[in-house]
Amino acid sequence: MSQFTGQTRLAYSRTWHSLNLSTDSRPLGRLATAIAIALMGKHKPIYDPSTDCGDYVVAVGCNDLRVTGKKRAQKMYYSHTTRPGSLKSMSLERMMGKWGGGEVLRRAVRGMLPKNRLRDDRMARLKCFEGQAHPYKENIVRLGGKASMAQIPEVKAAFAQQASPAQ
Repeated sequence: MSQFTGQTRLAYSRTWHSLNLSTDSRPLGRLATAIAIALMGKHKPIYDPSTDCGDYVVAVGCNDLRVTGKKRAQKMYYSHTTRPGSLKSMSLERMMGKWGGGEVLRRAVRGMLPKNRLRDDRMARLKCFEGQAHPYKENIVRLGGKASMAQIPEVKAAFAQQASPAQ
């Protein structure tokens, strides 16, 4: 038996996942882990670390991001321009006020992706929105990890064609 797995276009097709952070009870780290796995494509049987086979993720309601403990006041984000004395720090609470929850989520996911040439391409597929409105509604195929592909008109037509007896 061959060990070769078929590399068809269907296997490499990118699915759009939607996460509503307003209704999701998971904290920041657990959400970032799930998003990083979807962006890398680790949930697919064709996963290979050197190829980019991940999916798109749309995160809405980022202003309702949850953190545990006293992280909102105590967690610090640092930036440095490599010039002497240019170290700047900002708390999570201040970051949420200035840039919003989307930037906090983006930084958490970025830290969980492998540090290689594919990281920027994978991060480009993460779309974060503060409110519930976003322009990708027609692209969403998976809502919160549950497939809604059967609702696509082309798929319905294919199922109907298969169900009808071929004569």
